Amino acid sequence: MSFTISVNGRQHVVDIDGDTPLLWAIRDVIGMTGTKFGCGIAQCGACTVHLDGEPVRSCVLPISAVGTREVTTIEAVGATDSGKRIQDAWLAVDVVQCGYCQSGQIMSAAALLKRNPSPSDADIDAAMSGNICRCATYVRIRAAIKQAATGKVVVTQAIPVSAVGGRK
Repeated sequence: MSFTISVNGRQHVVDIDGDTPLLWAIRDVIGMTGTKFGCGIAQCGACTVHLDGEPVRSCVLPISAVGTREVTTIEAVGATDSGKRIQDAWLAVDVVQCGYCQSGQIMSAAALLKRNPSPSDADIDAAMSGNICRCATYVRIRAAIKQAATGKVVVTQAIPVSAVGGRK
């Protein structure tokens, strides 16, 4: 079956079954690989994209459910104000370790800032709760979101080397 979807402002015709997840249309048919496959059951958040500005898990959203709504992926989120602020803060705070989950993390964070420009810690925790980071960079993720929201540099506390058995 053929579907026409708008991804990052461009129309794409994809010839796939209607129950094919949006993730596979984006990655395998359109060829945009920034959105990652993680768990396949909408639990980890690595596949997060925006559908008309709202974060959704593309690994479980069938292409037939997209309709005429606009899909935004990590490749284009930086063109939005909230996405640009999040990406800049992510770099400034040095959030990334392995990086696998980061596109989904950034997409969720950008959606949060768009709907709530001054999120509390509880707001951040609620918005990000569906995104798992194996490297446990949660403290830096929260700091980056706060920095993007306020424009003020947020310092994360480093663990002293002596606390983890290293040299003094």
